[in-house]
Amino acid sequence: MAPLALAITVSYEIKWMYFFFSILELAAGMLSNGFIVLVNVWDLVRRRQLSKSDLVLLSTGTSRIFLQALLFLESVHLTHYQVMRDPLNSKYKTVILFWMLANQTSFWLATWLSILYCAKIARVSHPFLLWLKGWLLMAFPQLLLGSLIVPWISVIPCMWKHFSFFYSNSAVSFSSNFTEKSLEERFNFSYFYLLCNLGNILPFLIFLASSTLLIISLGRHLKTMSAQATGSGDPSLEAHIIALRSLISFLFLYVIGFVAALAAVPLTLVFSSKIGVMICVGLMAATPSMHSVILILGNSKLKKVLKNILRWVQSFLKDRSLKVLWEEQDSMCTLDRLSCPLQPLEISM
Repeated sequence: MAPLALAITVSYEIKWMYFFFSILELAAGMLSNGFIVLVNVWDLVRRRQLSKSDLVLLSTGTSRIFLQALLFLESVHLTHYQVMRDPLNSKYKTVILFWMLANQTSFWLATWLSILYCAKIARVSHPFLLWLKGWLLMAFPQLLLGSLIVPWISVIPCMWKHFSFFYSNSAVSFSSNFTEKSLEERFNFSYFYLLCNLGNILPFLIFLASSTLLIISLGRHLKTMSAQATGSGDPSLEAHIIALRSLISFLFLYVIGFVAALAAVPLTLVFSSKIGVMICVGLMAATPSMHSVILILGNSKLKKVLKNILRWVQSFLKDRSLKVLWEEQDSMCTLDRLSCPLQPLEISM
């Protein structure tokens, strides 16, 4: 997501194919994240409390709903407003700024989910790691709240610069040096854009540390199992594998989204490639929805609810098809009785 540079003509077919793909991404993201939010909200209303992992999943699903909506708004801008005099449209920049905020928040939440997996599953013996594990579990609500505030620290300077520039230009008429101001604003906006993306380095390093510790714990656990000739149905082993599957998939998807976000800057400012920017935005919109689906399939509670819903839908469709079949057979019998003459009753002696 970068400010739109000089408009490059895109064919009608490519534009609407991209817009249709953006709608599919929005639908997938809203359905998967909406499912995560609804299940946990219902659990919160019913039980009056949520576990730490469910609280993180609820926060992650909520932030990603806003993230998908903002990326769809950018897709709408790219498809319907590709020919513009001003490459730094204020509405478009506002969408990008809030996207940076939602993206950082979503990544911090995914990082805390990996830390929670590591603290609950990883087997550690070092005194410092044991103390750190206990402290993280005890201070987890405060750390989670703090991670929701941290993204504002990196985005607020960019918002201040953006809205102050917009106000100063709306208060005065166009002058001869407006082009120079526009170029300066584009440079500042690109600088803050890169700065906000580089702000993900800290949670990324924490994510790598927790994932590495979980992998080491899995290796030690596998050695213990092989030494004791334990069967493959060990619950601890299954927990390790499910957590690692979620973390590795998120790492792979995050790298794709991070590279796409960084590549959008030169594609826009240097190469002025409209199609390249569209591809980057499409990749950034696909990664959070795909990871949400993986989270659903890896969470026992969410997976159970999903199976019950699919079972109910299958039963409903089956009952409906049987009802339609019976109605068709009944109508056929009725037509046969009306069309055929009465036959004499034969009595065999």
